[in-house]
Amino acid sequence: MSGKLTTHVLDLGQGGPAVRMRVELYAGDFHTLLAAGTTNADGRLDEPLLSGETMQPGMYELIFHAGDYLAAQTGQTTLTLWDRIPIRFTITDEQANYHIPLLLSPGGYSTYRGS
Repeated sequence: MSGKLTTHVLDLGQGGPAVRMRVELYAGDFHTLLAAGTTNADGRLDEPLLSGETMQPGMYELIFHAGDYLAAQTGQTTLTLWDRIPIRFTITDEQANYHIPLLLSPGGYSTYRGS
């Protein structure tokens, strides 16, 4: 049995999932791109970012491209308050499931370890 890493994004300003937001996953040095994807109609990626042999203990960073997403929602071409939102975390157990969601609004954001 192997764990997996997943994420989803909720747009609290719109009251629903954040559709078509780019998400990237970087490894320990935070310069090595491991996986990337775009959120679907449910605000989720279609596949886990890590699973099977790629699920290893270590430091990771998720980058959420919130600025591009928010600009597309509002039709603005100017910069938004949030450009890219980094979330650094540690995987200690490759057999566990790690779900790292982002709750986004124009004035703030939060995250937690989901189930």
